[in-house]
Amino acid sequence: MKEVQEVVFCTRLKYDDPHWYANIGYYCDDETKKAYTGNGQPDAGRLYKWNVHTGEKTVLLDAQGGSIRDPQVHYDGRKILFSYRKAGTEFYHLHEIQSDGTGLKQLTSGEFDDYEPAYLPDGGIAFVSTRCKRWVNCWMTQVGVIYRCDADGGNIELISANTEHDNTPWVLPDGRILYTRWEYVDRSQVEFHHLWTMNPDGTGAAVYYGNQQPHIVMIDAKPVPGTDKVVASFSPGHGVNEHAGIATIVSSEKGPDDATTPRRLHQGKLVRDPFSLSEHCFLAARDNEIVLLDGSGRVEPIYRHTGDGLVHEPRPIMPRPRERIITRRTNPVDPMGRMVLADVYDGRNLTGVKRGEIKTLLILESLPKQVNFSGGPDLVSWLGTFTLERVVGTVPVEADGSAYFEVPAGRQLFFVALDKDDLSVKRMQSFTDVMPGEVIGCVGCHEHRAKTPENRRDSQLQALRRAPSKIQPFAGFPDVMDFTRDIQPILDRHCVRCHAYEKREGRVLLEGDLGPTWSHSFFSLFAHRQVADGRNGLGNQPPRTLGSSASALLKKVDGSHYEVKATPDEWRALWLWIESGAPYAGTYAALRNERTQANSGAAIRRVFQEQSSVFRRRCHSCHNPQGSPAQPPSFPFNYETRRKTKGGLQRPTAVYERIILENDPIAFFSTEILLNFTRPRLSPLLLGPLAKSAGGFGSCGEVFRDAGDPDYQALLSAIEKGKIDLDTEPRFATPGFRPNAQYIREMKKFAILPQAFDPAKQSIDVFETDQKYWRSLW
Repeated sequence: MKEVQEVVFCTRLKYDDPHWYANIGYYCDDETKKAYTGNGQPDAGRLYKWNVHTGEKTVLLDAQGGSIRDPQVHYDGRKILFSYRKAGTEFYHLHEIQSDGTGLKQLTSGEFDDYEPAYLPDGGIAFVSTRCKRWVNCWMTQVGVIYRCDADGGNIELISANTEHDNTPWVLPDGRILYTRWEYVDRSQVEFHHLWTMNPDGTGAAVYYGNQQPHIVMIDAKPVPGTDKVVASFSPGHGVNEHAGIATIVSSEKGPDDATTPRRLHQGKLVRDPFSLSEHCFLAARDNEIVLLDGSGRVEPIYRHTGDGLVHEPRPIMPRPRERIITRRTNPVDPMGRMVLADVYDGRNLTGVKRGEIKTLLILESLPKQVNFSGGPDLVSWLGTFTLERVVGTVPVEADGSAYFEVPAGRQLFFVALDKDDLSVKRMQSFTDVMPGEVIGCVGCHEHRAKTPENRRDSQLQALRRAPSKIQPFAGFPDVMDFTRDIQPILDRHCVRCHAYEKREGRVLLEGDLGPTWSHSFFSLFAHRQVADGRNGLGNQPPRTLGSSASALLKKVDGSHYEVKATPDEWRALWLWIESGAPYAGTYAALRNERTQANSGAAIRRVFQEQSSVFRRRCHSCHNPQGSPAQPPSFPFNYETRRKTKGGLQRPTAVYERIILENDPIAFFSTEILLNFTRPRLSPLLLGPLAKSAGGFGSCGEVFRDAGDPDYQALLSAIEKGKIDLDTEPRFATPGFRPNAQYIREMKKFAILPQAFDPAKQSIDVFETDQKYWRSLW
C-alpha cells in the first residue's frame, strides 16, 4: 500500500433481483419494470476519490439520482473510465473523467446498456453491452456480451459469440482478456459460469479455469501483480446480488480443471470487487466499507462510508504498466473461419470408443432468444435444452481422427461425433466459435486442456493434406425442428394406431392433444424415456448416452417394433429432431409470457382445487399418502410422491394435495398427462377411473361405472372450463395462434418487423420471423 496515495470507488443502492447479472435493462414481460437499482427510482450514484493517508474524500461525479459503476483507472493514472446511467434515463453508457474530476466525456450512446469497461493496451476499450439483442435463456432480463471500441467510443465491434452473459473483462499481462463466461449447452443452466480468456479481437477463446467445476460463479477476476495468478470473487451457487463472494486466488498452472488450485483469502462475510496490489495485499468492498485482505485470512476495514449507498469497485489511482499488445488475427471481410481437429479419439470420458468408429462431425448452433419469461425452458423443451439448436450440417473425420473444415464466423457452435450409421458417439456440451478469418485448432474431444497434440511419425494430419471441408447441410429438411410440425405427423402415421386414448395397448399416449403445457405425445416420449437429451445435467457424459444412439424411439421405427418402419426421410427427421435437442416449439414466438403461464396454472388449479372434494371422496382410499393399500395403481399417474427436505424424506404427499395446499411446481408436471385440454373427455384423469365398459381405461377399477356419475361430470366440467379459458387466446401449435405482445415489441425494436405491423390485422410466419432475427445477428 505504500505507493497507493488515492483510491477511486463508487456508491450505489442495491438492486432488487437476486441474480448477479440482472442489474441492467428492463424485464421482458413488462418493460416499465427496470432491473437496475430501485426499479427506476433515484439511485445514490457517486464517483469518489479517497486519499488513503489524509482520509480526505472528494466527489468526482455526483450522478444526482443516476447510477455509476465499474470504474477503471487508465495506464497513466490520470483518467478514469466508468459506466454511467444519467438520472431520468434508462441506459448505462461509457464515460471518461480526469482523476481530478474535470473533463467528463461520454463515449458511447444508443438504446443499449454499455458497462464493465476495461482499457486495452492497443488503445481501445473492451466492455460488456446489450447491443447483442438477446435475452437470458433462463430468466427475464437482457444479455450482455463483450464488445470493443476505439478510445473515443467509435468503431464498436462484437467480439463474443455467446448467447448468454459475459462479464467483467480485464486484461492479463500477456495481453489476453480474462472474463466470466456463462454457458449451458445441453447441461445445467445454474452450474457453469467460469473464467475464460480471449484475444482483444475475439480470437483464441479458451477456458482459463473452472469449466469442469460446477456450482460457483467466478467473476470480477483480475491479475495478481508479479505472478501468473488471478484473484476473483467466487460467488456461491448460481451467484448472488452484486457479484458478492469469497475473494479467491486462482492459477492455471495445473490446468483449468484442477480442484486443488483455488485458495480462499478469507472466511465469513462476502466481499465484492477484489483488486490485487500484490500476492499478499488486496482491496475489496464489503457493505459500506473498503477492506484490506492480507492473503492469510485477515480482513481489515480501512474506510467506512457514511453516506447513502454501498461501496463498490475500489481501485488505486496510480500509473500501471501497459500489457502486451496482441496483433489482430481477423479478416473482417471473411464471413468464415476454419477449424482443425488433431485427433477426435484423444480425450476424456471416451471409454469404449474404438479408433475408426467416428466418421463425421455434426455441427450444431445454439440460437439466441429475442424474448424470455421464466427460469425454465418453457415450451422449448421439458427440462432439457433452454435454446433452439440449428442443424448446420456435417463434415468428415479422416481415418487418423483429424478434421479440417470451414464454419461460419461469430456463431455459437458445438459438435456431435457420429458413427457410420450417423448415430451419436459423443456430444459436446460447451461451445466454440471463430472470428472472421480465424483459424483455430483443438487437440481432441474433451481432451485435457493442458495437453498438446502428440508427435506423429507422419507429422501431417490427413485432414490438412486437402482444402478445408465445406459443411454439408441436410437439404429438404428444416434446420430448426418443431415437434408439432415435423414429428407429430410421423407419429400419427406409424404410432397412434396402438398408442391412442381409445386404444391403449401400447400404454404410451402418442396423440398430439394438448395438456397444460406441451402435447401429450411430446411429454410421453420423455416420461417413458424414449429420447435421451441430457436432462439438464452436468455435461461431458459417457459415449452413446445422449442423442440418437441412446434414444429408444429410433429403434422403434426400424421395423423391429411391431413392423413399424419409417421411410428414410421420416427417420432422418426424427434423427434431426433428437440430435438438435428434441425441442417442442421450433420458435421462440411460442414462449409464454407471465399472464399466459398463469392461465395454464389456473386451469390446473381449477380441476384440482375446485374439485378437491371429489379426489378425497373417490381417489383417496387408494392413492393414500399414508400408504394404504401397499401398492396403489400407477396409471395414468401415481398421485403419490416423496419430497426430500432438510430433515430427510417427508411422508408421501398426494399430488392433488400438493397442488391444492402448496402450489408445488413439481406436482404440476404430473398433470401434463392427466389433463387433455384439446378433447377434455379423453383426459386420462377421467379415463383411468372410468370402467372399461363405459369407454375408460379401467386402470383404477370402476371408480366411475359410467360417464353419468356426478363426480365424473364435475371433473369433466372443470376440465372443459379450463379448455375454454386457455382457448381464449389460441395456444401455440393450434389454429389462430399469434405471438404475444412482447415478442412483437422486441421484433420491432430489432427492426425485424416494421413499426406499423399490427398482429391483430396482419398474419405472421413466426418461424421465418425467427430466422430473420438470427440472420440479422450474423
